[in-house]
Amino acid sequence: MSAGNAAPGPECIWITRCPVPAASGVAWSLGWMTEAFGRDGIAVRRVREAGLNLVSADPERQARYLFREGGNIQALAACADGAPTRVIGLTWIDERQAIMVRPDTRIMEPADLKGLRFALPGFARTRGESIARGMALHGIKGALTLGGLDLDDVRMVDLPAPPVEQPTSAGMRRLWLGLEWLADGRVDAVYVKGAAAAETAARLGLTVGVDLDAYPSRLARVNNGTPRPITVHEHMIEQHFDLVVGFLEQTLRAADWASTNLPRLQHILAQETLAGIAAVGAAYRNDFHRSLHPDLSGDRVEMLRSQANFLWYHGFLEEAVDVDRWIDPRPLEAALRRRAAADAGSLEPV
Repeated sequence: MSAGNAAPGPECIWITRCPVPAASGVAWSLGWMTEAFGRDGIAVRRVREAGLNLVSADPERQARYLFREGGNIQALAACADGAPTRVIGLTWIDERQAIMVRPDTRIMEPADLKGLRFALPGFARTRGESIARGMALHGIKGALTLGGLDLDDVRMVDLPAPPVEQPTSAGMRRLWLGLEWLADGRVDAVYVKGAAAAETAARLGLTVGVDLDAYPSRLARVNNGTPRPITVHEHMIEQHFDLVVGFLEQTLRAADWASTNLPRLQHILAQETLAGIAAVGAAYRNDFHRSLHPDLSGDRVEMLRSQANFLWYHGFLEEAVDVDRWIDPRPLEAALRRRAAADAGSLEPV
């Protein structure tokens, strides 16, 4: 990788750590990011989502050298607030999206959800930080749509908004407070996603009412992590294009590795998602390890557009987001060319 661009290269780049499966996180765990950037004398550090990040609405906190592969709610909210970010890739990983109920609740199909009381977390400090609410609302709508229903066909029960905090095992449990309410009988159904939620639901003896991953239509699963954008400050693209391409090269390399190393990948994800091996196995299924590669296919872009429109309609965004303008395909196109050339035995300059 070469940092010979118009501006002096950074001394350090940052990679956001979100508690989700991400090929960039796998590349870091394997030491590949440190090795690749280290050849140019650039340190690589990781930062948790609630710390230094690329989704702050405050321009003074914008990190010019940060790569973020994380949920789309905060990324879209920041874009709507004018943050100078660009999407350089999209991933889609089914991560156990489900509607949980108590074992004594008879749910045979999505239409049986009609009339139930659903847990809905409150708004956080800002609309863009209201991740739990955004996930729950869209997840509930997706399940209802499968049964020919809409949000008006169920009752929403407001929960306190989970605190904005550093991702920890305890913090992930607080994110799914609705499961405690469900076990106590204060609500009838809760939307969940991911390993930590699966672990909490199992501990409380709850059962799956509707498994959203079991249905062929991806539209019912469009949510905060599906699709998940990789974003970077536009400064990096304009001034350090080669570094952006290099980041994507290592991400693609890690996705290739993951496709044939499931047992070791599960151990990495247990650390990344702040959950146990069993919870990772329950949440991430259906050969997910073969699909960690980022792309900018029309299908994924359309899913991101669907999510942006949903968030705008329901008041999570200050302004509508033009998804097509937000995306910059050039770095990924260059990374794919380099990977293809490397596989062919000769490195093609960008």
